[in-house]
Amino acid sequence: MSIISSSIARKVVMALSGLFLVVFLAQHFTINITSVIAPDTFNEWSHFMGYNPLVQFVLQPILIGGVIVHFAMGIYLEIKNNKARRVKYAKYNGGANAPWVSRNMIYTGLVVLAFLGLHMYDFWAHEIAYKFINAVPEDATRYHAETVHKFEPIWRVVLYVISFGLLALHLLHGFASSFQTMGVNNKYSPAINTVTKIYAIAIPAGFAFIAIYHHLNPIH
Repeated sequence: MSIISSSIARKVVMALSGLFLVVFLAQHFTINITSVIAPDTFNEWSHFMGYNPLVQFVLQPILIGGVIVHFAMGIYLEIKNNKARRVKYAKYNGGANAPWVSRNMIYTGLVVLAFLGLHMYDFWAHEIAYKFINAVPEDATRYHAETVHKFEPIWRVVLYVISFGLLALHLLHGFASSFQTMGVNNKYSPAINTVTKIYAIAIPAGFAFIAIYHHLNPIH
């Protein structure tokens, strides 16, 4: 019983951390889409997020912790599941028993994790260098131009678009599964599944659109 309870607890932790990251993703997209429709607002919000102590020293560490917990738990559970399959292929016909997305969550997740590394290098590491290493005087209007500049190379845009496509696949299964793990199985489940599918497609597509838009509309 303790082993079962421990396994359930780990799945719940993974589900909760995943839902937390989904909320952050929506908030991140809300800010980023203003770089397309309202550059001045994007500068204001980015400056606030970059210099507000609550965001920098409380929310940001929580976010990083959530990412670490979610992916570490996912990798751990995948390893445990593989070890538990004594006869891995004798009774398991992957395509017949589960969709491709659910069978490959670990791979889409690892690609998303690698993409997060690139994204943090592109933006978070740049901010750290700007504020603490180079100690450049603050310019609250710099964020839009810097973001557009990042998407000038076509290879970066292609990499971002592919990564967001895999993120969509990851969310298509993971978002809805999080509610199931939390025991949400009632008359609202069909509506929840519909909303999670719309979110899983719309948010990554929106991020891909931002990257493509800035590549096609460089600042001269």
